[in-house]
Amino acid sequence: MNAEPTPSTPDPLIGRSVLLDDVRSTFHHRPAVAVITGEQGVGKTRFVRELLRRTMTPGAPTLLARCRTPAAPFAPIADALSRPGALEGFPPANLPPVTGALRGLLPDLAAHLPPAPPRLCEPRAEHHRVLRALHTLTASLGDAVLVVEDLHRADPGTRDFLRTLLADPPPRLGLVLTALGHTVPHTDTESADGLPFPLRTPSHVTLVERHLLPLSAPETGALAAELLGTQTVPEEFADRLHRWTGGLPQVVGEVLVRGVPTEPGAERTDARPPLPASVRRAVVERLRALPPTARRVVAAAAVLRTPANVALLGAVAELDEHETRRALAAALRHGVVRAAEGGSYAFPYDLAHRAAYEAVAEPERPVLHLRAARALARHAARPLPLARMAEHYRRAGRGEQAARYLEVAGDRAADGGDAGTGAAHYLEALRCGPSPVARDRVALKLARVALNARPGPEVPAALRQVLDHRSLDPGRSGEIRLLLGLLLRNQSGSGLEALEEIARAVPDLLGVSTGQAARALAITAIPSLKGWPVGEHRRLLAEAERLLPRVEEEDLRSAVLANRATALALMGDPSAWEAVADLPETLTAEATARVHANLAGAAAALGHPVRARGFLTCAQQAVRRHRAPYLEAFVETTEVVAAFTGGRWRGLLERAERAEEQYRNVPDFHAEALLVCGLLRLHTKGQTDVARRLLEQAVRTTALDTGVVLASAAAAVARVHLAAGRPARAVQSVEGALHQVRRTGAWVWATALVPPAVDALTRDDRTDRAHRLVAELADGLAGRDAPAGEAALLTCRALLGAGSDAPYEAAEDAWTRLERPLEAAYAREARGFRLLAAGAVDGRAVVDDAIGAYQDLGAVWDVLRCQRGLREHGHVTVRRPGALGYGDHLSPRERAVARLASVGLSNREIARELVLSHRTVEHHVARALRKLGASSRTEIGPLLAADTPPAPTNSP
Repeated sequence: MNAEPTPSTPDPLIGRSVLLDDVRSTFHHRPAVAVITGEQGVGKTRFVRELLRRTMTPGAPTLLARCRTPAAPFAPIADALSRPGALEGFPPANLPPVTGALRGLLPDLAAHLPPAPPRLCEPRAEHHRVLRALHTLTASLGDAVLVVEDLHRADPGTRDFLRTLLADPPPRLGLVLTALGHTVPHTDTESADGLPFPLRTPSHVTLVERHLLPLSAPETGALAAELLGTQTVPEEFADRLHRWTGGLPQVVGEVLVRGVPTEPGAERTDARPPLPASVRRAVVERLRALPPTARRVVAAAAVLRTPANVALLGAVAELDEHETRRALAAALRHGVVRAAEGGSYAFPYDLAHRAAYEAVAEPERPVLHLRAARALARHAARPLPLARMAEHYRRAGRGEQAARYLEVAGDRAADGGDAGTGAAHYLEALRCGPSPVARDRVALKLARVALNARPGPEVPAALRQVLDHRSLDPGRSGEIRLLLGLLLRNQSGSGLEALEEIARAVPDLLGVSTGQAARALAITAIPSLKGWPVGEHRRLLAEAERLLPRVEEEDLRSAVLANRATALALMGDPSAWEAVADLPETLTAEATARVHANLAGAAAALGHPVRARGFLTCAQQAVRRHRAPYLEAFVETTEVVAAFTGGRWRGLLERAERAEEQYRNVPDFHAEALLVCGLLRLHTKGQTDVARRLLEQAVRTTALDTGVVLASAAAAVARVHLAAGRPARAVQSVEGALHQVRRTGAWVWATALVPPAVDALTRDDRTDRAHRLVAELADGLAGRDAPAGEAALLTCRALLGAGSDAPYEAAEDAWTRLERPLEAAYAREARGFRLLAAGAVDGRAVVDDAIGAYQDLGAVWDVLRCQRGLREHGHVTVRRPGALGYGDHLSPRERAVARLASVGLSNREIARELVLSHRTVEHHVARALRKLGASSRTEIGPLLAADTPPAPTNSP
């Protein structure tokens, strides 16, 4: 706010360059007057300083005057003339005698002024002589520029001097005036916005008037990036910062100095910037200038927070319409509020609202909030803003009323299909302290809607608190406990705890609702790798099936049938598809989306791609009809996993990374997104270290895992170890997942896991264990409908075979029929290298076919593995021309080699880790040492961080 610029001052041209060029081009034509107005903190001082820098004549004096209140007559002008260095080399000799009248006003310049004339008896005459003297002195300065800032604070004497100067400006004078202004000025109007007098100039004077507007949201983002020393800031952060600050550069700077989170999603937290002292001072200063009625209206607006019309503001301020409009006019003139859309009024930016709200006396706030709640009921547009009314009742200390309105708001949102908003309203209602009856009722509603809302950990905690009160009847207690268990199972990462919570609900439910009890049993029947043994899940499903004939409620019967179909499909039970056919047509959109997403995931994992696509299409259509955040996330991650399995990898990494970022509050969905990110980082980028980190995080994150994450992650890590020649490490990496498979008996989910495990065991000379593992897989698949499991079994038998091509070809054909191109290429690769090991001439062609399949997928890492294997068998591989050049900087591959060398790995260990030949690693290490200027491997680490490669260029 008109502060002197400092070395850290941001670039004044952000959002101002066109305006600055416009004013500069005009200001050269003297005499010239530039009038710059704008909000407090909009950057008027910075703008003027830059204008002076670009227009100043070398050696010409520049006088900087700032008006303050209170001030003696002519004080700003006297300070400007007397400032050390301001008139270096001036004033000229032989000044007119009238300037002697300034000796008393300018004592520091008295030695340069003529003798003081006798004082006139008439004060007005003396005042007029001083004005003439100042005018004469200014004219004597030649190509001078006089800047008078904050003209709205000018004392009467300074105003008179400026009137005199403007009426007859010296021919070579440049005059710059700045003033507080909330709208574009009208300089020919008395008491115009920010201007204390009309600025009427002779026709030969160049007059330029410009109003500095606040920065736009993109300009605010550009300013923030400069202040933070970054290239850009996220668009979401720029928009949020603009809302907070109104685009006022000074406020932006003060907010950023105090530190606010810039990452996407930060606004969903409670992070708010501290209120800058300058904003508080500016708002309080303007409030003091308002009449009492206007302050009452501003207090009403502060309490209402959102834009409000005249009727609403008047009702809260307890003023009639005429008084309210007059009060608003005053508030608008002083820039406290601004006109918004639809005849409403609001604060110019969020921090200004906070300052105005803090200015309302604490004891008055509850009274005003109560008035606001009641006024909204009378004057707000329909439908009523129930959540806002509830907030006003809460701040008025009326918790039960707040809870009642939030409950109704939650009902409205839930009925409209907005589960997230509904859950948020119900949760807030519980926090408001409702009556016990209302508390129990709202808790049940919250439990029902939260399943589709992706809520945070606050919801399970709130439901547990209600259960701890023990005021619920058995029916409600059982249903809430059931829904809490579902919430924990699906969204909170508490697998076994969730199953146990649901099991505890069954006795309560049996006493009041057979349908609810059957539903709970059917839910606990759904198996998982981190759950109970499959046999226990089958027992629970049988219990649910036994109760099913006694279930009369259609919605509960549908829920039991849907969970039964899901459980049977996940177990690989051949009767699952009959159970799917038995699903009623009366399923809700929500239930349809849920069951078909479950079935799509099960079908894809089991090896039924056509069924999986059909189920996924049904789920997608249902989600479009019932937009619930949880279900949208469910369908999206199911699609992502299915796309990887089916080899549809184009653009999939970006999609998986978006899902990983969006679904971090739902563990199983987050884990599946992490899994696909890790697998694609491995296969398409060859980033083994990044991939392993993502896969390990996926394993830690998954709550229950219905056959996808644990097995696939362990299999991928095993393949990394196998590629690096570490079969023992590969065996070790699959042990944890194999333990879970054996513990639960869920062999239908071991499709991805067992083939690399068998490969690792055979390479580690543990063939007996490999045979036993294959036998376990065969027994586990007996009687199951799991084509992918059968294909995996064929692959395993081929790996254990004694030289025949037929098992490999059978496995490859099986994977091809199942639309699993990666697994088919694995089988082809294994056959090709077996042929090469046996000296068969056609082995190279088979491996080349596998390489072609990997290239079609974009599986760069697998191509490199195969090429390395060919070189180890004495076959030459041809590199493509057009390699990327990095000059004296490290290439990505050299950087990877250097990083591993810096932590002590030998060349042979690096070759295994990165799937390179030993000779290639030697070359990379030598080039890295040369480019970094290092004499030994121990010096690589410190030098590596300093090497920032430029964008690569194509070399011929």
